[in-house]
Amino acid sequence: MFTPLCFSRNRCTEVEQIDDQTIRSACRLQDTLTDAFVEIEVGLPDLEITNVKGEVRRSYKKECLNLSGSLDKVVGVRVGPGVLEIIRGLTGESTDCKQLVFMVEECCHGVILAFTKDELLKSPRDKERVKEYYANMVKENIRLYNRCAAFAPGSSLVEGIKPHE
Repeated sequence: MFTPLCFSRNRCTEVEQIDDQTIRSACRLQDTLTDAFVEIEVGLPDLEITNVKGEVRRSYKKECLNLSGSLDKVVGVRVGPGVLEIIRGLTGESTDCKQLVFMVEECCHGVILAFTKDELLKSPRDKERVKEYYANMVKENIRLYNRCAAFAPGSSLVEGIKPHE
């Protein structure tokens, strides 16, 4: 009997303010081959990662099943410019699980986007002005580029913007 290849993936990142001094960001990945979860807590106002935890319940890569403290290395890192390179450097030495590193990065992006929420709410309601508003916002903070569907390549909101600009 013929069985067609089937693959599905769901990934979500959520951010929640726990109290006046703490933000929690969590990323969950579930697909046909993987079930993983990473959560960071970030202290305010300096955006320092104060706690991290993660779990890989299912993976086709053996190196992803044993985290063995590789996530703990990001505690003390500040979310801001250069954080992605720092995370890759710290966790890349202790794990070959690239998906795990990506999920920590997604948590950091979630924290950054949470601080842009108020700015997003100020956007004009006129269709033409809103496109210009968001395009300028991404140009001013290129880290927003490709961080959500609205700012992804091909979106009319970021038309003509290149990541290296």
